[in-house]
Amino acid sequence: MRYPVALALTLLTEAPVYTAALQRVGGVRPGRAAAAAVLVNLVTHPLLWWALRHWTDGPAAAYWTGFALGEAAVCAVEALLLRPLAGLRPRDPLPWVAAGTANAASLLAGLLAGPLTGS
Repeated sequence: MRYPVALALTLLTEAPVYTAALQRVGGVRPGRAAAAAVLVNLVTHPLLWWALRHWTDGPAAAYWTGFALGEAAVCAVEALLLRPLAGLRPRDPLPWVAAGTANAASLLAGLLAGPLTGS
């Protein structure tokens, strides 16, 4: 999958999940929730994409290990960034739940879309 397609798919999948969670559960205004969703992805997505490129030529086990560790790091970074961007309390578990859910949805969308995009 080409990077612009992967980024678009990520944003189309994760932004609604983040926005709904932040708005409905966290009481964050819709515009602020959507902006936070996009911003966290614009920080983490290029970094993960770049990091995983270094594992694509090696054994599959190395790639999938790097992928799993990378996704875990992305969830943590996105959760930490969501707190100030969305104006949530420091001990609020919502960013962690939202990050895990949004990234799981995005991962599933990418796995399903891969064959459709020739990846």
